[in-house]
Amino acid sequence: MSSPPHDPMRPDGEVNPIHTDYKVGQDNIVVKVGPFGLDIHNRVFAVSGLAVIAFVALTLLFQASAEPLFAGLRGWLTSRLDWFFLLAGNVFVLVCLGVALSPLGRVRLGGTEAKPDYSYLGWFSMLFAAGMGIGLMFYGVSEPLSHFGSALAGTAAEGGARTDWAPLSGAADDPVAAQRLAMAATIYHWGLHPWAIYAILALGLALFSFNKGLPLTIRSVFYPLLGERVWGWPGHVIDILAVLATMFGLATSLGLGAAQAAAGLNHLFGVPLGETTQVLLVIGITAVALVSVLAGLDAGVKRLSEINMVLALLLVLFVIVVGPTLAIVTGVLGNLAAYLQYLPALANPFGREDANFAQGWTAFYWAWWISWSPFVGMFIARVSRGRSVREFIFSVLIVPSLACVLWMTVFGGTAISQLVNDGYEAVASADLPLQLFLMLQALPLAQITSFLAIVLVVVFFVTSSDSGSLVIDVISAGGKINAPTPQRVFWCTFEGLVAIALILGGGLVALQAMAVSTGFPFAVVLLVAALAVVKGLASEPRPR
Repeated sequence: MSSPPHDPMRPDGEVNPIHTDYKVGQDNIVVKVGPFGLDIHNRVFAVSGLAVIAFVALTLLFQASAEPLFAGLRGWLTSRLDWFFLLAGNVFVLVCLGVALSPLGRVRLGGTEAKPDYSYLGWFSMLFAAGMGIGLMFYGVSEPLSHFGSALAGTAAEGGARTDWAPLSGAADDPVAAQRLAMAATIYHWGLHPWAIYAILALGLALFSFNKGLPLTIRSVFYPLLGERVWGWPGHVIDILAVLATMFGLATSLGLGAAQAAAGLNHLFGVPLGETTQVLLVIGITAVALVSVLAGLDAGVKRLSEINMVLALLLVLFVIVVGPTLAIVTGVLGNLAAYLQYLPALANPFGREDANFAQGWTAFYWAWWISWSPFVGMFIARVSRGRSVREFIFSVLIVPSLACVLWMTVFGGTAISQLVNDGYEAVASADLPLQLFLMLQALPLAQITSFLAIVLVVVFFVTSSDSGSLVIDVISAGGKINAPTPQRVFWCTFEGLVAIALILGGGLVALQAMAVSTGFPFAVVLLVAALAVVKGLASEPRPR
């Protein structure tokens, strides 16, 4: 007789649970219509669902007015609140490192005797694919090139932000120094800070669900501060903000993925560029994501993530071998050293003279990562049971950050080498979505590698949509991790619709504007959550 499946919400070993009368799903509405069923938290699902539907409808109805509105919104938020985003990012890094290095790092997620549910390979694959996927494909070549042109006192790549590097001077007319600065600035946006944002919320979700016995939803993290009030409207507001932040953060990534896939298809096969192609791509890939949603976490997300890791590794190894191999190999450590050297200046939130960089790049990125944090944080929590807090933090911060250093060095470093050493200016002057494909065009087997890059974009697209649907469904179902599948289908479909609405309502500017506007209120939520996480860890028993 086979043993019953392990309940991930049941701890193994000693824990210090929170005793509450709240039962998962007690506020839910359960509806059964033929073979279809719904099990939704009536307030969270209704408010967030109606808000998303209203946004899509209004944006599609008033497309002409939407673009200037989105552009003004993004500009106002990043220019007025850049210091807040930078300061919040620093707080998250310091809290993570402080917890990991303290005795609190010995706490084990799931109880003192808990064992990991996934191997390191499967775990790291899901971390990497869910956390950065489409962004790395889109910005892997374009961001280093943009910063390089600005640091060299040139003009940033078309579509990029013009950058004044006054506080990080010394690179003008010096290609070597400009490349060091460009790579340091790029790694800053993809290294410790974004992963610390993810780690804070993921740690809180795992702790309060697997150790404290609370529902796997964002409001549970705030129990040490709000007590039983988390089950009322304060908690509803937190979960609604999480749903909206996740939805628009994902839509930003899906829009970027569609733009890059369209550029690649045009480059390889002459498929027309424009909104129509991008919309059709969003529809097609959302349909594939729906199939993955129906397959579930292990058969869908886990398998796709591992396939993506293999494909990404093959592409990286190919560029290392046929590209400027010596420059890439030596550049990994050199770029990491440059990142650490410039990190204090890059992370300084006050008195910045490089306003366009801090506002146009960093503030947007931090808001984007924060808007992604409910999605990535809950996903990381779901797959991290059994890890110690110290192992969790160092793995979530260090391993993906090093992978991003390697990725940016390989793709961005190769593009800069092509520009400086080979005089290949086409890659630097192209639109951002096309730059990856033009970099690959200068290498052997360009048709094959460009097609592989398109496949990577599509699979990253699918894993993000799939994982995001799973997470939004858990939040809007009051913490139920096995809610009816039609609910995930609903959210997956509306992620695609939001991306389409933003593409038609202003393109990249609209996508960025919504990421920033939802990232700001959720940044406040995350700062409070960091305090709650520390309080929760302090009460947990540690393995002997």
